[in-house]
Formats: sequence, structure tokens, C-alpha cells
Amino acid sequence: MEEPETEKQAAAPPLPPIIIIRKGGGHGGHHGGAWKVAYADFVTAMMALFIVLWLLSSSKPVQEAVAGYFKDPSGVGKQAGSGQQGAGEGITVARDDMQALSEKLQQALAQMPEMEKLKDQIAITVTGEGLRIELLETEKGLFFESGSAQPSQLGQDLLAILAGELGKLPNNVLVEGHTDARPYSGATSYSNWELSTDRANSARRLMQGRGLRPAQVVQVRGFADQMLRNADDPTHASNRRISVIVQYLKPAPGGAGEGAKAAPAPEKTVSPADKSPKKEGH
Repeated sequence: MEEPETEKQAAAPPLPPIIIIRKGGGHGGHHGGAWKVAYADFVTAMMALFIVLWLLSSSKPVQEAVAGYFKDPSGVGKQAGSGQQGAGEGITVARDDMQALSEKLQQALAQMPEMEKLKDQIAITVTGEGLRIELLETEKGLFFESGSAQPSQLGQDLLAILAGELGKLPNNVLVEGHTDARPYSGATSYSNWELSTDRANSARRLMQGRGLRPAQVVQVRGFADQMLRNADDPTHASNRRISVIVQYLKPAPGGAGEGAKAAPAPEKTVSPADKSPKKEGH
């Protein structure tokens, strides 16, 4: 005889309780900042692409001006009295005019009978500071007598041509003197610092007597061997040079475009002596 259903259920052992564990909801785990780095790289690459596209579509003078900036990156800075760096305050850029001036100067210099021999000794470039005209020496001394601040006849003729052309402009002019790294072999109290400054000052005096206005030269700089043109060969003759820089015009007081007048001259640095001893040197 079968037991009643209720008695079977009572005799069966109890089932274990079922426990359901639910994990708390929320956002996924932290992913770190790697995506920020990737995004920054992407933005940088896009900016570089846009700059390249802009340069490719720009005019040739603009491309040359940008190239000049990378050759002379500090020329537009607010730095005073530094070789291939800025001179005074920031200036308004007029690169189209400077390119035209460069071509005009080359045409004027081409009239010199010796120009065919001098083509490798004269460098004219548009930089961030302005139009830079460099007279590069040879080993024997082309523009200045060896160890002296007295220009040779060829140097005088060349500086006179430059003065005649630059004197027609409203732009300010800087004059620099540079030597190579060989120590001056003359008097112990006279060094490459004095020689470089005296040569720049001699060029300034000559150019002011041949066409530059008295107030047009705003700085005379002497750098000795601190701004080498050929840093791989510090004693190379091309490191001995005179540089004439035609500055860009600054904005007019009203702030509309470029002024017709050059900016007031900053304090001038001149040589402590007008004449240098004629000693054998650079």
C-alpha cells in the first residue's frame, strides 16, 4: 500500500538554498591616458600637413623667407645686439621688398669689373632680421688687409656701391665684423674682439661717407669668432667677414602697415678705438 503524497514530501531531505550573486553595475575598467597621446600625435601630424600644403601653395618670396627663418631662427626675436639674432624689438616683415632689393643690389654689383672673381665672396640672403649682405674674406685677405681694420681698395669700392644703393632706402642698417678662431697675433692688449669691431666701424665710416645717411646705421657689432659662418672649420677664411644687414621697416605709429620712416635708432655700440695697430693677424 503506497504512502500518501504528503508523507513522501515530508520524508525527503530539504534542498540547499540557491544563492544568486549579482555584480554591481557601472562603467568599464579604467583605460589610462594612452588615447590622449595618440590624439596629440594625430593633431600634430595634421598641423604639419597643413603647414606643408600652405608652403607648397605660397609664392616663392614667402618660401624663401620661411627658409631664411630656419637659417636664422632668432632674427625676429626681441633680442638686442646679437650676431645673426634679433636687433631690438620685433619688426614688420616685408620680404617681397627685400627680395627685390637683393636683385637690385646684385645688378649694381655686377657692374664691377672684378665681379666675376667675387661672386663666391659675396653672399646676399633674406633672413628673419632683414637682408644680410656678407663680404667673405679669402685666405690672403680680399676686402681688408691682413690683421688690419683698413679696407683694401677693392673693399672700399664694394662698400661704396652698397652705400650708394642702401642710402636711397628708409631702412635702418646694421654693420657687423667677424673673425675666424685664430688668436690675434699682434699686441697683447688687442684681440679679435677689437679687430672685428674696428673693421665694422671702418666699414660704417666709409659707407656713411659714400651714401648712407648719418643716422641710418643704428648698430655696429663686433663678434670676434663667436658667430662662425663655417663652424666645422673655425679657422676657415670665410669666417672672416663683414656683414651689412638692411632691417625691415617697423609699423608706422598708427599701426597701419609699414611706416615710410625707419624706426628710431637703438643705442649704438662702437669701437673703443678708431684705428687699429697694423699687426699681422686675421
